[in-house]
Amino acid sequence: MNTSTWNRYTQYLYRHAGLDLTLDISRIQFPDDFFSRMQPAAQKALADMKALEGGAIANPDEKRMVGHYWLRDASIAPDAALQKEILGTLADVKKFAADVHSGAVHPPESPKFERVLIVGIGGSALGPQLLADALGTSGDKMRVHFLDNTDPEGIARVLGGIGAGLARTLVLVISKSGGTPETRNGMLEVQSAYKAQGFDFAPHAVAITGPGSNLDKVAVKEGWLKRFPMWDWVGGRTSVMSTVGLVGMALQGVDIEAFLSGARDMDKATRATDTFQNPALLLALMWFQATGGKGAKDMVVLPYKDRLVLFSKYLQQLVMESLGKEKDLDGKTVHQGIAVYGNKGSTDQHAYVQQLRDGINNFFATFIEVREAGGARVEVEPGFTSADFLQGFLRGTRAALTEGGRESITVSIARVTPATLGALVALYERAVGFYASLVNVNAYHQPGVEAGKKAAARLLELQSKTLQALASAGKPATAEAIAKSIAADPEDIYHVLNHLAANGSAKATRGANAAADLFGK
Repeated sequence: MNTSTWNRYTQYLYRHAGLDLTLDISRIQFPDDFFSRMQPAAQKALADMKALEGGAIANPDEKRMVGHYWLRDASIAPDAALQKEILGTLADVKKFAADVHSGAVHPPESPKFERVLIVGIGGSALGPQLLADALGTSGDKMRVHFLDNTDPEGIARVLGGIGAGLARTLVLVISKSGGTPETRNGMLEVQSAYKAQGFDFAPHAVAITGPGSNLDKVAVKEGWLKRFPMWDWVGGRTSVMSTVGLVGMALQGVDIEAFLSGARDMDKATRATDTFQNPALLLALMWFQATGGKGAKDMVVLPYKDRLVLFSKYLQQLVMESLGKEKDLDGKTVHQGIAVYGNKGSTDQHAYVQQLRDGINNFFATFIEVREAGGARVEVEPGFTSADFLQGFLRGTRAALTEGGRESITVSIARVTPATLGALVALYERAVGFYASLVNVNAYHQPGVEAGKKAAARLLELQSKTLQALASAGKPATAEAIAKSIAADPEDIYHVLNHLAANGSAKATRGANAAADLFGK
């Protein structure tokens, strides 16, 4: 019997009785004086979180508050007007879903809507996708589909899967600014599909967007069926408990109050000033210890439940977009962040656990355990079910990693329900906020994302100039010659030309190398 690991487990196991959730940090190799040494930083993180919840300006780039915690508890919003708006919108979401389910709100061509198509990108898709996949059942009131990219073939596959059912499909277009290119492109593709089938898009369309945004104006002008607000104090990656997640969830028929309640209960627990009674603070401190406070190790998320397969992807955006920063709050170059990847157990037993166990020790693992098996209890071997094997793989992998000197954290819930999923989302949202304070970065802005959008816009502008240059060239030319004529980078132009040639807008003649390739109309 290994009494040292058992004693450490019992000493450091956090348990939330109401949510039936546990957090095991015993397999992170923190020294005996770690918590006392980190106490001042932990208390500062708590103070920072309290200020955030109180309405402090948390995003100086945009001069706005960050209030996603108010979404599950409007009573803590900093003023009565905000409280009223949050509660009023929640009531509106519930009424709209009820009216759709009853047929009081229906498409012109049918007595009822039967499907939901959500068009979004990033947090406006990942959150709703997680909810739909984790909580969906065969008895859902409406089936949910997603367009979450600007890939025309992917869009065609989704629309092809809906087929003639498009007439009975409610489309949610989600974009705070209304100018996100991927979402706008998806919306236009869907509009085209409705037109091709002889239907008007507007009676099937719902806008979830910022009041007064470009999308909001389009919805008003075209007479869309419904509009729901996205507030500027809710960031995309933390928007799942706003209209972004709740409208689709309610239409699917999932209990949104239970989802919000689970998050609210977790928020209460993560306000505890005693570190050992605060699971999100414990989690953030373990990340700090495991990565040296510098992101020196990756976070591998291993949910041992098919329903949570998208949780790894959801956390990837939440953690990496929040913590991946070049500058700290003092303006110093720090290049902070924690890389996140993962799939699910026991699939990972046959994918990359070999490297985790025996390869480079550049990660810490997070196991997500769901204790109740669900499904039919079929003995696949005498006395053993599939669930027994799943548990064996989880505990066996954890033990194997420990034996190999690899660190891990285990989060355990009894079952996947709206309440426990809400608690998991809240746990990680709070942990991200605490960790950001520990390493002195702003978790609530994303200059790198904006830089990428600007670069993409520049390439699209170059494409227009390249087409004009091709038209005026009169004969085939090299990428370098075309680039020179429009004062652009030859490699950028070469990639633009290849894209145009692959899609029928230009012709390419291959030379001895890329520099010798010729392009023309």
